[in-house]
Amino acid sequence: MRIIRHLAPTGPAFAVLQPDGSALAIEGDLLGDWRVTGRRAMPGGLLAPLPVRPPNIMAIGLNYRAHAEESGKGLPQRPMLFMKNTASVQHPGAPIRIPTHLASHKVDYEGELAVVIGRDCKNVSQADALSYVLGYTAANDVSARDWQEEWGGGQFCQGKGFDTFCPLGPALVTADEIRDPGSLRLTTTLNGRVMQDTSTSDMVFDVAALIAFLSGSKTLLAGTVILTGTPHGVGAARKPPVFLQPGDTVSVRIEGIGELVNHVALE
Repeated sequence: MRIIRHLAPTGPAFAVLQPDGSALAIEGDLLGDWRVTGRRAMPGGLLAPLPVRPPNIMAIGLNYRAHAEESGKGLPQRPMLFMKNTASVQHPGAPIRIPTHLASHKVDYEGELAVVIGRDCKNVSQADALSYVLGYTAANDVSARDWQEEWGGGQFCQGKGFDTFCPLGPALVTADEIRDPGSLRLTTTLNGRVMQDTSTSDMVFDVAALIAFLSGSKTLLAGTVILTGTPHGVGAARKPPVFLQPGDTVSVRIEGIGELVNHVALE
């Protein structure tokens, strides 16, 4: 199913998109008991398709072979984890805001496949890992490279965690609809120009391996979002570098999920 979260007249609500473009309302808790009703929904503005504000946003660096190469770094021996501020989530169609209070002049795009965990899990095996997935969506791991690389004190959290730096959407596609998350085409465009175009098959660690690793000796709470890494073609690696500017439009399209579009503005 393709689940959207939207602004209904009574507030945020979930609905399932139908093949004819209509939508049916959902009742219940996506992290518990829920059902699709027969009642037609009239979707308002799209919201990030999450059942709750994520308890954690876990992100993986250097998880595409070609991206590790363009970064001038070797392939990681194990997944490279960093965290994003949970308040960085942004809605489809809403602006990515370039920081001006803690100013950045090197804000970059990173199109990614995002995984939403559907139930608490710990120490899961790779064989069972995908059974804990509620669904998949598209993400943009927006990154202030100056705060990430120059002023972050060796940590990525500052450069990755500003408000609006984690757009998600447009829909949450349930796990049964995506049998193999390791064979999806991912494309990122900036102002209509293709910047990233690859397959998730280039991942160093696939989704099951990431869930097994991240759940090792720690609990992944239901609603946790995992960003699985970005492919090659990021702005910082280009010659000359290409960073986001006010007025830009950036789009992340993933096969079977849809297209996440956000424009760029100043904070």
